[in-house]
Amino acid sequence: MNNKFLQIFNFGRLIKFNSPNQLLIFYYFLSILTGAVLLSTQWASTSEPLSFIDSLFTATSAQCVTGLIVVDTGSRFTLFGQIVILALIQIGGLGIMTFSIYLFVYLKRNVSFRSRMIIQDTLMHTPISDWKNLTGKVIKMTMFFEGAGAILLSFFFVPRFGLLKGIYHSVFHSISAFCNAGFSTFSDSLIQYKDSLLVNIVVMSLIFFGGIGFLVINEIHEYFIDKDRKMFRISLHTKIVLVTTFVLIISGFVAFWILEDGNSMAAFTYKERFLSSMFQSVTARTAGFNTVDISSLRSSTNLMIIILMFVGGSPGSAAGGIKTTTLAIFFIIIKNGFKGSPHANIFNRTLPKDLIMKAFTITALALSFTFIAVFFLLIVQSPVLVEEGNREFLSYFFEAVSAIGTVGLSMGVTSSLTPLGKIITTVLMFVGRVGILTIAFSVIKREEPNSTRYAEENIMLG
Repeated sequence: MNNKFLQIFNFGRLIKFNSPNQLLIFYYFLSILTGAVLLSTQWASTSEPLSFIDSLFTATSAQCVTGLIVVDTGSRFTLFGQIVILALIQIGGLGIMTFSIYLFVYLKRNVSFRSRMIIQDTLMHTPISDWKNLTGKVIKMTMFFEGAGAILLSFFFVPRFGLLKGIYHSVFHSISAFCNAGFSTFSDSLIQYKDSLLVNIVVMSLIFFGGIGFLVINEIHEYFIDKDRKMFRISLHTKIVLVTTFVLIISGFVAFWILEDGNSMAAFTYKERFLSSMFQSVTARTAGFNTVDISSLRSSTNLMIIILMFVGGSPGSAAGGIKTTTLAIFFIIIKNGFKGSPHANIFNRTLPKDLIMKAFTITALALSFTFIAVFFLLIVQSPVLVEEGNREFLSYFFEAVSAIGTVGLSMGVTSSLTPLGKIITTVLMFVGRVGILTIAFSVIKREEPNSTRYAEENIMLG
């Protein structure tokens, strides 16, 4: 009996006989389940223990660095519960296999080729031989940004909450921001600090660097320390990520200010309007913090945020969504299509066709899964027609995109989700973190050696 039990939990056997995609899903699932069990104990709650569904929802939201909550993090969880959430955020932000690989390296054990493939699919846009050095850099970079963020935030929180509590708030929000999680120890997120220049700049900076990807950060760092910058070549990946990210941030900033100037920001000072517009533009694509009440926004503003959430951050980062590079590929195809070019050209480079197919696959899967989830959310949340509100569809569509994009913003319906609604949203968060890319890799990378090619025939478009 004991031997059979050990065989079931033989991790070496799992690594050997399962695909990297299946193994990644298994590790995420195991981590979420462990977190859910811990959060459902009496030590994690300030009052009665959470139901297992609420614990599972919270653990998934933390592990998948989403930020959607069914109970208030600061008041409902004890210090133990909050530390469990913070640990799940950190593990989810870095990626479980990043931790696993680094642990294997530290113990000087051989790491399987399959495990290296998981790291490569998660972090790399091109194959890198020195993956051990890369994994070490990821850990060091994370510690640097989270440490610097915590120190800077402590200048604001320590005078207000005292030394220990102020440091705790600073560390919690620094990790949550860099991992793009959006969890806060304050019940109103960061709304009460909408006028703080320090809090806004630090949190936005952490979200930005946590959302552009570790390789982009590393390349920027190497560019600035390289003495001969003229010989240093910035990769196409980094160029596309930075350009697309800045375009989305500026566009979101301008649109939010224009749309909400006479609405949610009517009583704001110009400083608060600038900070709030920029903050919402940055956080909407991935983080989940907010300095403005999302439920008070205009429908047009919420739709804009939905689009930003669906795009998300960049590959190899803690962010979710279809990614900035996927969006860029669509615009590159459209631009070259108008010019009559059959190729996807950008920055004197041509994108491979399999990359374009992968972008279409990721987007199609994300859209399909989101609309199916919204359909069932509306059924389980409003079984009777008269119970539906004026913005029922928009609220749950917003919730679904926020979940699958691992963003964490909400129009206020999360706490009112039914048990079935929580399960659907939990699945969305899980799929958003590991599923879309995993499915896409499985579809695109498995090439049939003797695949059949038939005669071509056109169909009408447009």
